[in-house]
Amino acid sequence: MQRLFLMMLLTVVSTVSSVALADSVRLATTTSTYNSGLLDYLLEHYSADHTDEIQVISVGTGKALKMAEDGDVDLVMTHAPQAEARFLELGFGVEGQSVMYNDFIIVGPHDDPAQVSSSHTVTNALNKIAQSNHRFISRGDDSGTHKKELELWQHLELVPQFSGYLESGRGMGHSLHMASELGAYTMTDRGTWLALKNKLNLAMVLHSDPRLINPYQVILVNPKRHDHVNFSGAKKFAQWLVSPQGQTVIGDFRINGEVLFVPSANDE
Repeated sequence: MQRLFLMMLLTVVSTVSSVALADSVRLATTTSTYNSGLLDYLLEHYSADHTDEIQVISVGTGKALKMAEDGDVDLVMTHAPQAEARFLELGFGVEGQSVMYNDFIIVGPHDDPAQVSSSHTVTNALNKIAQSNHRFISRGDDSGTHKKELELWQHLELVPQFSGYLESGRGMGHSLHMASELGAYTMTDRGTWLALKNKLNLAMVLHSDPRLINPYQVILVNPKRHDHVNFSGAKKFAQWLVSPQGQTVIGDFRINGEVLFVPSANDE
């Protein structure tokens, strides 16, 4: 009798675990959506009407796409258009959809020793920093921000090897704090900057260059590559993000009255 009861108990536990696993959705997304507070805000609204558990892994875009490629997550929300296009072309992801955008900015010391604020373009700003050999903190982590920064250096036909160029190897929040402590410049997404700027000894010195637009996309992991992924749960969450309700929630997210992300699903 005791053995029969134990077997029945194990069956129940197994069934409950399977249900819990089926209702769990693994999302790999960028540190900018986490550091800005947007992700918690989105999940708070999503969970009000849905029972799915969204398990969030906050990493750089490169790592997020690699996790998706390996089938370790069910969907990604990232901001590196070229890497995302290749990810889709190779068949690792499906149903990529635009979700929102913000922009990158350059921040640095309040006295702006490299005179970046007098620049008219971000490439001119980076060139001034390199020529003056002032400290510049790169994330150096294969994130969307890092990929964008390298793209800008490439446009300058310049390899950033000046002695003031330092890599943090960390997320945006850590990189901003490092720049603040060292009196350095760095490139950051506006959302993380707005969330942390009151804790930093830095100033925004360049913004509003069209080259600095920062689009985010949600992509589902291809179930034909990894049949174990929770495709239906991932699709449900992705559809909510681009729905009128999800887009309104994104547009309503503010810090100190400032909009951090602009919904873009209806722009396509």
